[in-house]
Amino acid sequence: MANQSDATEIEGDRSSDAEPEQAETVVCPECGSTDIEEDPTTGELICQNCGLVIEERPVERGPEWRAYTAEEREEKERVGAPVTQRRHDRGLTTEIDWRDVNSYGRPLTGERKAQLKRLREWHERLRARGKERSLRYALGEIERMSSSLGLPTSTREEAAVIFRRASAEDLLPGRSVEGVAASALYAACRREGIPRSLDAIAAASRVDRTEVARTYRTLSRELGLGLAPTDPVKFVPQLVSALEVSDRVERRAVEIIRETAKQDLTSGKSPKGYAAAAVYLAARVCDERVTQKAVAEAANVSEVTIRNRYHEQAEALGIEF
Repeated sequence: MANQSDATEIEGDRSSDAEPEQAETVVCPECGSTDIEEDPTTGELICQNCGLVIEERPVERGPEWRAYTAEEREEKERVGAPVTQRRHDRGLTTEIDWRDVNSYGRPLTGERKAQLKRLREWHERLRARGKERSLRYALGEIERMSSSLGLPTSTREEAAVIFRRASAEDLLPGRSVEGVAASALYAACRREGIPRSLDAIAAASRVDRTEVARTYRTLSRELGLGLAPTDPVKFVPQLVSALEVSDRVERRAVEIIRETAKQDLTSGKSPKGYAAAAVYLAARVCDERVTQKAVAEAANVSEVTIRNRYHEQAEALGIEF
């Protein structure tokens, strides 16, 4: 009995020593408030009195698994491709493989092959009907032109969004799908600040420059795009690279454009032609031999344009040779 009482005493002492720890109260260092709450989305501790973020607890939103090769990553992924505007169905579709094999890689029987062939045919017929057919063709044209011009994915997405808006506003009737697609791509380049001229877009498209320019003006007006004129400076690196002149010429050409723009000389001028004239003038100032013909060919403009813009810039800056 004595041993039992001693043991009870010891247990009592232990329980008295091991008191439950009280949660530490978080105090806002800015206003001293204790009204602190945790954001369930970001895991941040935020003061409800002054709005100060006291502690950041970033949530890891990546996969919980690791992959070291592309094949291993593809096997472990549990989702499909992201939603994109560049496909008529936004990527939410079913794909039927073209190979006539089962899940084990074994060839199918003749009856199953015929059945799978009929499924593919009906799948292609049903996946694009009515307006979706023209949308599918237009987005394919945008992809083709973008690949030819070397445009980034963001520009392609923007062009697809603009074309979808034009289709929703019923701007397609009376106009060719190719012309609207090319105009949407040109508008996307203007919005993204990608230096691609109207001539370059028209050369990559299946329509002439006049139709692209006319359709672009309609899209800009009806959709309220409100695009600012292209900065001629954006064309300078492309021209300098094509002409193989020094960095000194590039810097001087940018200075010429910036200085003459303050005098409003760029208004109403072709950005690429103006940039080409600035490069030619900069090459002459830097004593590097470049002909007007070479500059005109690199910029895809006429020599007369180079000559006229070049004289205007030189006169505005007081440069004499």
